[in-house]
Amino acid sequence: MRKETTRRGGSYTGHERRIESGSRRGHRLIALLSGRLAEGRANHSGKAALDYDVVLTRCAQRIEASQRLYDRERAEADDLVTELRTHPPERQILIVENHSRFHTWGVFSHLLDRTSDQMLQSPSTVEHLSGLALRVADRLDTDFYRAELIEDLRARAWSYIGNAYRQRSDLAKAEEAFRTAAMHLREGTGDPVELAMLLDLQASLLRAQRRFGRAMTLLKRAHKIFLFVGDRHRAGRAIVSMEIILYCIGDPERGIPLLYRALELIDPEQEPRLVLCVWHNLADDLAEAGRAMEARRLFIKARSLYPRFPEAVTHNRRTWLAGKISRGLGQVKEAEALFVDARQAFEADQAPYDVALVSLDLAGLYAEQGRIDELKRLAAEIVPVFSSRQIHREALAALVYWKRAVEAETARERIADIANVVAEVAGFLKRVRYDPDLRFTDGPG
Repeated sequence: MRKETTRRGGSYTGHERRIESGSRRGHRLIALLSGRLAEGRANHSGKAALDYDVVLTRCAQRIEASQRLYDRERAEADDLVTELRTHPPERQILIVENHSRFHTWGVFSHLLDRTSDQMLQSPSTVEHLSGLALRVADRLDTDFYRAELIEDLRARAWSYIGNAYRQRSDLAKAEEAFRTAAMHLREGTGDPVELAMLLDLQASLLRAQRRFGRAMTLLKRAHKIFLFVGDRHRAGRAIVSMEIILYCIGDPERGIPLLYRALELIDPEQEPRLVLCVWHNLADDLAEAGRAMEARRLFIKARSLYPRFPEAVTHNRRTWLAGKISRGLGQVKEAEALFVDARQAFEADQAPYDVALVSLDLAGLYAEQGRIDELKRLAAEIVPVFSSRQIHREALAALVYWKRAVEAETARERIADIANVVAEVAGFLKRVRYDPDLRFTDGPG
């Protein structure tokens, strides 16, 4: 499920993150609220010493009061945000700005929870909810909630906005939003988890900008931080993002051990879609590496997860992967039928790159069997379609090169040459999809 859904399209980079658990965030809030007592104690240094038992008693009372406040706000926030979402977006803004019952930490953090839940499905919803959260933040009482903690979550809201822009391919606005997030984070508490979450999402932008080395550096930093603080799930997610980069640069086999490691870290109860993403991508990498039996075992393990996500793109990629595994196991008829089904489904969804790649898988199957007539028919069908679609010109040039090579071949004993051309063109299309600056000359590099 590359690119944040099933392999290899959609929007999982990411990257769509589960927000910090309510209990941990609550403890941080309580600690910061209670920190005012410690400040008061420090201000008494040089004066008569306070009674130590009195200090401890007051501290305990303050923590208990903060806990009650946090619990009450969280309980109220669910109903308030649910009520808010019944109104049109424009009215939601007016309500948040003008009704003080929405000006609580509970509503602020709950909106960000809802934002996190939408990161895979709707960039526009993410942007709207993050904007509401920022409006709430502007109205929180900094004498009560501590400005530093508010800055932490302002940073998170802006990082979500940046990721939404990235998903819509507005990379300039995404970069500006991430700069704003970093600015707020510098004014925050210095919480390493907040930094790691920002780095993780920012790496998705760098990947979209084809700055793969820098993106990998940020992900490694985030991974180390998550492991250090004991957040195994997010550490595993960062590894998944590293593997996506390896796929983008045309080296998916190096990602296989990374995905096995990610499975050890990811919590399947917390994010079942991510677990499916890892199983799927791992089986896909293994199939393309010629390890079909291993891929089949993982594919069977993931079988029960696919129905939980019934969207068409997930079903189509499942069919495509099944075809790759069948081909690797020598089940030619089954592989052909699966590739044909996947190709038709991608055509219906108007996914040109996926149509091209599954067509090349089908062409490779025909080449292995010496079926020149079917190869020529397939090439004749696909290139005219792509000539009228919005597809990268270098990708189209590669497809035209394949078509001409097939048309020129008549001797069955030289069918291996066509198989090599198919493999080379397929490899180029996978790379150019993530790096449009690549150039195609007289054959893929």
